[in-house]
Amino acid sequence: MTEHRQQTPAGSRSDLAIVGGYVVPVVGESIEGGTVLIIDGRIEAVGSDVELPEGIETIDATGRWVLPGFVEAHGHVGVHEEGNGWAGQDTNEMTDPVGARFRALDAINPADEGFRDALSGGVTSVVVKPGSGNPIGGQTVAVKSWGRIVDEMVFAQPCSVKSALGENPKRVYGEKKQTPSTRLGVASVIRDALRKAEDYRARRDYAAQEQKPFERDSNSEILVRVLDREVPWCQHTHRADDIATALRLADEFGYRLVINHGTEGHLLADVLAERDIPVIIGPLFTSRSKVEVNQRHLRNPGLLASAGVKIAITTDHPVVPINFLVYQAILSIKDGLDRDTALRSITINPAEILGLDGRVGSLEAGKDGDVVIWDGDPLEIMSRARQVIISGREVYTFDETTGEGVTLDPYSVRTEGLTRR
Repeated sequence: MTEHRQQTPAGSRSDLAIVGGYVVPVVGESIEGGTVLIIDGRIEAVGSDVELPEGIETIDATGRWVLPGFVEAHGHVGVHEEGNGWAGQDTNEMTDPVGARFRALDAINPADEGFRDALSGGVTSVVVKPGSGNPIGGQTVAVKSWGRIVDEMVFAQPCSVKSALGENPKRVYGEKKQTPSTRLGVASVIRDALRKAEDYRARRDYAAQEQKPFERDSNSEILVRVLDREVPWCQHTHRADDIATALRLADEFGYRLVINHGTEGHLLADVLAERDIPVIIGPLFTSRSKVEVNQRHLRNPGLLASAGVKIAITTDHPVVPINFLVYQAILSIKDGLDRDTALRSITINPAEILGLDGRVGSLEAGKDGDVVIWDGDPLEIMSRARQVIISGREVYTFDETTGEGVTLDPYSVRTEGLTRR
């Protein structure tokens, strides 16, 4: 994937020390009375005895918990705007079943209320994905939850390619009386596109060798990167038989498969674990709205994890509000998920699954200065995110006097003040 450094807006505060809190790095032991030092937007040091530069601005986190920002591995924030009807609905380009060339990046509106919800729930990174209306939906992108334009928020593009099996694409195109209208049709469309990409790669490489001109194809170009294992394949699938089809296609083409949703993944947990296939599971707070999700249950994450499957939990925002990400983890613990795995499922696991762990997911030197200060253990349901820092800048604060979250307005010319949104 292509990595982008987040552009820090002019006048931003990117040097900061958070001191005195109970620091939970996720990777490594927790630190009582610890310090997180951020220099130029990146974590410089984490520990109990960190020397601070003279005059650096500090936040006293005594009595509070300090964690990395959460990572939402599968959301539609900014492309499926809430309350705007068709005008804010850019999730699916349902006019072409092969949409590998479509990019979520080009449709994200940073003014979507979902980004402010993300901050209130301690979510600082979101992998925004196209929807599941097409067999191949398009390119996903990893963004920070705060910014003026998406180009200042993006830090990995493309993050993966989204594909869908099962009910959604067969319904969309079946209603149009065109291929694909069945599960076998959906798999065929995906297979044909990948075979075309294999042929495209061979022609491209031959043209380069012979120094001849070559006609580019934007669908095949990104699919070649999938075939070359540069970019993972995020496969929307719920039912066990569709998961088996996902495995079959991955065997045929050799790409890096990531199961998304995986509602019946627990029925094949041993197979997924043996093959080291991760599952981004969820949303978990939904009704059984269609046949595919009849086996949705909060115990499923624990069943997958106990079998050895690496999991990340998702809200699929706005299916479940993104600020409820941590609540899904909490209630999964109630239904059998190991507590440490629950925390990892919304921090380092999604980062590792999607190749973002060099930037986010834990508090470690060299990573982005994305830190959330909680008034207690975030895996206790009454705990609240009090301060959210992205790249060393405080962008969200909970105002105890009014009971409201306050978000820094990225569109303000003078950005040192906090603006209620």
